Amino acid sequence: MKNILVALSLFVGFFVHADEGMWFLMFLDRLNQRDMEKMGLQLTSEEIYSINNSSLKDAIVQFNGGCTAELISDQGLVLTNHHCGYNAIAELSTPENDYLTDGYWAGTKGDEMKPKSLYVRFFVRMDDVSKRMLGVVNAEMTEEERSQAIKAETAKIEAENSEDGKYVVSVRSFFQGNEYYYFVYQDYTDVRLVGTPPASVGKFGGDTDNWEWPRHTGDFSMFRIYADNEGNPADYSTANVPLKPKHHLPVNIQGVAQDDFAMILGYPGRTNRWLPAGGIDQNVKFAYPAWVEASKKAMDVMKKHMDKDNGVRLNYASKYAGVANYWKNRQGMIDALTKFETANSKAKNEAKFDKWTKKKKNAKYSGVIKDINDYYALTNDKARHDNYLRMVFRGSKFATISRSLGKVLTQYAEGESDMDPTWYAIEDFLQASDLALEKEMLLEMLKLYTEKAGKNLPVINPYSKIQSLDGYLDAIYELSIFTSESRLKSFFYAPNKDFIKSDPLMILSNTLLDHYFSSDIKIDEAKDKYDRAYRMLVDGMRKSGLSPVTYPDANSTLRLTYGKVSALPSDSRNDAKENYYTTLKGTVKKYIPNDAEFDLPKGLIELYEKKDFGPYADKAGYMPVNFLTNNDITGGNSGSPVLNGNGELIGLAFDGNIEAMAGDVIFDAKLQKTINVDIRYVLFLIDKYSDAKHIVDEMTIIK
Repeated sequence: MKNILVALSLFVGFFVHADEGMWFLMFLDRLNQRDMEKMGLQLTSEEIYSINNSSLKDAIVQFNGGCTAELISDQGLVLTNHHCGYNAIAELSTPENDYLTDGYWAGTKGDEMKPKSLYVRFFVRMDDVSKRMLGVVNAEMTEEERSQAIKAETAKIEAENSEDGKYVVSVRSFFQGNEYYYFVYQDYTDVRLVGTPPASVGKFGGDTDNWEWPRHTGDFSMFRIYADNEGNPADYSTANVPLKPKHHLPVNIQGVAQDDFAMILGYPGRTNRWLPAGGIDQNVKFAYPAWVEASKKAMDVMKKHMDKDNGVRLNYASKYAGVANYWKNRQGMIDALTKFETANSKAKNEAKFDKWTKKKKNAKYSGVIKDINDYYALTNDKARHDNYLRMVFRGSKFATISRSLGKVLTQYAEGESDMDPTWYAIEDFLQASDLALEKEMLLEMLKLYTEKAGKNLPVINPYSKIQSLDGYLDAIYELSIFTSESRLKSFFYAPNKDFIKSDPLMILSNTLLDHYFSSDIKIDEAKDKYDRAYRMLVDGMRKSGLSPVTYPDANSTLRLTYGKVSALPSDSRNDAKENYYTTLKGTVKKYIPNDAEFDLPKGLIELYEKKDFGPYADKAGYMPVNFLTNNDITGGNSGSPVLNGNGELIGLAFDGNIEAMAGDVIFDAKLQKTINVDIRYVLFLIDKYSDAKHIVDEMTIIK
């Protein structure tokens, strides 16, 4: 308890803007409750987070490891973003039944479709184990010794709380290793697609509007969780029944107004608010530019082949969307961090910290800033190199073949894998891969890597004498098992471990991966000092009061952020009277027939022209589409519920604004906005456009 109170005192002592921060649910009563009540919260902290009783947290799930979703009916109905369900929808689609393009709504529960791999994770409870974890380490340990001690204690805590595998337990580090908490989860894997709007609605605006406001996107999709007859997780079976959750969110269609209270619960993925100045500089000048350039090249290769073939488009749609999203994000980060001179601001603060360390009582923090800056100076060029190489792996399946299908075939040849999973792995690879695209992708990614990172390709005999990269890869492709459907299938019937291990693509893949993970003694020694220094910096910043940040960085654990419905300055591109919401009128105004980004379904335009909005229109008569809040979110919050003061669903978070793209590093209270789908637009699209009112009828609607 003592360490909890210490943490609370640190939080309270440095409290900042209400709209800034991603807060632990277990501390809401002490840290945030009174502030939230002043802003409009009507719930108690127990109604938000309770271990023994149903609460809001029981309606919030992590969706497939990278997004957030929420339960909105007592029959396991789950709402998340269209882009979160994108991969599952694409997987279930075929050129003949293109649900990704055309949309889909299950008429009955029997029509709901199960993707191969999809799960949701419920949060059960959390607790502070900082005292226990820090009790197994000491200042004399090397970072490696410290890491091993932490790892061993983590395994014990996870085993103690898993109840023989019933729960997934995760011990996580916070404040750069100065605090530790464990989280208990329960996973459900029988999750089925209920419905999705067409891509022209769910992805309206495409890459052009991504990270932009005003926005007009119906970014949502729906799934259902199934369980056994007693509500327990179960593998897919037609005998499974819809899950009856402990809590589901009521849906409020009364509408939103400026300054309304708004809170978001979700699983933000990663922020770096504590990142030192040297790290920001490294990202802006070395790492992110390499990522941006390589991402754009990968997108160009994919689009070229996707435009030629509908099957290729479906297979690579999710991958393309992911690369495109980060491409724009990283460029936005470069622009925003440069514009606001964030590294300079951090450096000035660190200079104050360095001065603070000169006092005798703070001597243990002496040299921290130097060790941090020395590490970044040593690794700037490596950061550029590594990001070009990361995009080789991210862009090309061939580059990582030794860790994917190559590994499966090796295990089969060595008798460690059965026939069926091996055959399915081959079939999956062939069905999901376009060999022409993959060949060109590896060529273009390696060209960029060798030219811009200043590295030669690894020598692989007998190809070492081939001068051109094209010839080098052509020779490899000619003999590799992975570039031929017939060779892959023949290997299945006559497996040979020596043959697969000597495959030229296997060798290239292994060599590239070995190169990426290779170590350098100087960098390893500097990293050891850096890890300690970064931990000490965060600890010292908290104790000195010099840091404007008071909360731990996001790390895919459940957090709450709260604020208000909030407008940006007026914008001539938005037809709305106030620039905190958009309308269907503005959507139709952007309509460009047959355009890849701004096309719209004919039926939606007809509903607009008739003003047939049902009960979902605003009281002023317009059909709302998106709205803004000033909540503090990041990647991983996609699909998070936006809730009013009563804990009722008013919207669905799906994006941020490009003006505040530096938000993962520094929060700007004036610029930072969250872009949300108005829940009224979601229900309008399900009911009026898709004629799936039976789905709406499942929900608890607050009119």
